Formats: sequence, C-alpha cells, structure tokens
Amino acid sequence: MEWLYIILALIVILIIYVVGVYNSLVVLRQKVKNQWSQIDVQLKRRSDLIPNLVETVKGYAKHEKETLQKVIEARNAYLAAESPEAKMKANGELTNLISKLFALSENYPELKADTSFLKLQSDLKETEDKIAYARQFYNDIVMKYNAKIETFPVNIIANWFKFETKEFFEAGEAEKENVNIKF
Repeated sequence: MEWLYIILALIVILIIYVVGVYNSLVVLRQKVKNQWSQIDVQLKRRSDLIPNLVETVKGYAKHEKETLQKVIEARNAYLAAESPEAKMKANGELTNLISKLFALSENYPELKADTSFLKLQSDLKETEDKIAYARQFYNDIVMKYNAKIETFPVNIIANWFKFETKEFFEAGEAEKENVNIKF
C-alpha cells in the first residue's frame, strides 16, 4: 500500500512540474509577442512620419522623384506585410531608403536648413533609436524563450504542446551595406 502512495505522489509531482513548465513557456511566448508589438509600434510611428518627410523633400529635390517613389513603395510594402518575417524584410528596405533620403539632403542646403525637415529628421532619429532598443530587447527575449524550449527536459514538454522557436530580428543585407548615392 505504501508504494501506491509513493507512485501517486510522484505522479502529482510530475503533473505540477509539467504545469509549471507549461506556464513558464506561455509567459515567455507572451513576452516575445509583446516585444514584437513594441517593435511594430515604433515601425508604424516611423511609417507615419515618412509621408511628411517625403513631401518636405519634394519641395526642394524635384529631380529625386525615383528615390522618393521608392521610399513610398517601401513604406507601403511594410504596411502591407502581415507576418513578422515579412515586416522585418520590408523594414530593412525602408531603413536603407530612408538613409539614402537623408544622404540626399546633403546636396540641398535649403532643405538641410528647413525647420520642418530638421524636426522630421530628429523625430525619425529618435524613432530609429527606439526601434534599435526594441529590437535588442526582442532578441533577448527570443533567445531566452528559444533556449528554454530547446533545453532538456523542458524540450519534451515544449514538443508535446507544440511550442516553436521564434526568429530573431536581424538586419537585412540592405541594412548592412553602406549607403551609396550617385548623381
């Protein structure tokens, strides 16, 4: 009869362990989702600033229509992206084009002195800093989450409940390149 109590106690301990691991994985998965949401909020803020920036630049750089059009197309691609992976890719292209747009301003002294342009440039820089911080925090949470679901014996429980690894927010190839402006 004693062995029955021992087996019952072991089963209860195992159930408590599984529930505890499951709950900790759910909490980490929600943190990953929350951090992606924080990045998305900043990317949306940046996207909202872009039309004003493009309109300001248009007034000074009329013959730069191709660059301005590409910025608008990249913004629209970001807004149309539905998955985090698609948003990451669209974000990389948009970041590259915004850099080119700011590099163009070097050739237009009147634009560089325009208060609207300077304010938009400052707002975008602040937003880019927030995006960089949010990316870093997101990647830290993803690393913690991925490590937990891949570590034994938690990986067994994670597989039972179909927890999947998440992708890191990595800089795309376009973001790694130097901005190259040709006139």
